[in-house]
Amino acid sequence: MNPTKTARYAAAALVVPALLFTAACGSDSKDDDAPKSGAVGKVSGKFGSEPKIEVPKGAKAADDIVVKDVSTGDGAEVKKGDIVRLDFAGNLEALGSTWAQRQNAETKGPRAQVVQEVGQQGQMLPTKVADALAGHKVGSRVQVEGTAEAIVGEQLNPQSGIKPTDPLVWVVDIVNAKKVDKKGEAKGEQAASEAGMPEVEAASQKAATITVPKGAKAPKDLKEQVLIKGDGAEVKAGEGLVVQYTGVKWEDGKKFDSSWDHGGASAFPIGVGGVIQGWDKGLVGKHVGDRVLLTIPPNQAYGADPSNQLAKNNLVFVVDILGTV
Repeated sequence: MNPTKTARYAAAALVVPALLFTAACGSDSKDDDAPKSGAVGKVSGKFGSEPKIEVPKGAKAADDIVVKDVSTGDGAEVKKGDIVRLDFAGNLEALGSTWAQRQNAETKGPRAQVVQEVGQQGQMLPTKVADALAGHKVGSRVQVEGTAEAIVGEQLNPQSGIKPTDPLVWVVDIVNAKKVDKKGEAKGEQAASEAGMPEVEAASQKAATITVPKGAKAPKDLKEQVLIKGDGAEVKAGEGLVVQYTGVKWEDGKKFDSSWDHGGASAFPIGVGGVIQGWDKGLVGKHVGDRVLLTIPPNQAYGADPSNQLAKNNLVFVVDILGTV
């Protein structure tokens, strides 16, 4: 169980293409950044604004995936392994859209965008769509299309009403991209935990050991402490946050997840409701290079989801902030 609402075990925060996929939305694919035949979708609108996608009735998509720039940016070229932050929209409602996540009128905060590693299975976009961004530049609007069979394949949900031969069109705005060291960790002298806070031992390249104070009651409110102070940029709402983390339950001190247990650094949207509230409140405003200790009550963790196995637990996290995207 990890802190994101969009990852392995929990419900999604964005408009997820839940009807489209029967399971995880990924499959093995090859990089493909050149059209093999003409695109059937017509796209209008500028980068950064919600696109309009038109597909003529009866249009037949190519059997191969077609990829082209609608407009080309002047940023860095996206490479396999990069963490990208992006907006997307599809020609069908079942494909999802980040544009459906309007700016929060109360907080005037940013919309939630997708944060995903190119070359790895994601939660919001089919792997083949995300992989198609490699070779394109930050600031580009990229059109990716093909038949449902070509892009989604065996994971196409028959209840979606989409046929294998139907044309699917995604329009993706590449907002930012960054290469990340999957083995990165916070560096520096670690402060002792404050009174009443769990103790932390963080051996290099391993999940942290977190010891909950014996017999102590969990704090009723979110508590946070910076154990290592970094000197990087301040974390802002709406960015993609790249971290190492370990989480344990306050009640028994048992670890329930760690980024070190599944390949290293993970990336999430922060400050936009894409992760548990305790992360959004506790990590926005911190700095790249920080190691942060968080104790999170259920009402700011998974307490709103009674089906979640951690719904009643107070959670403790140690988070190393490696970068933002």
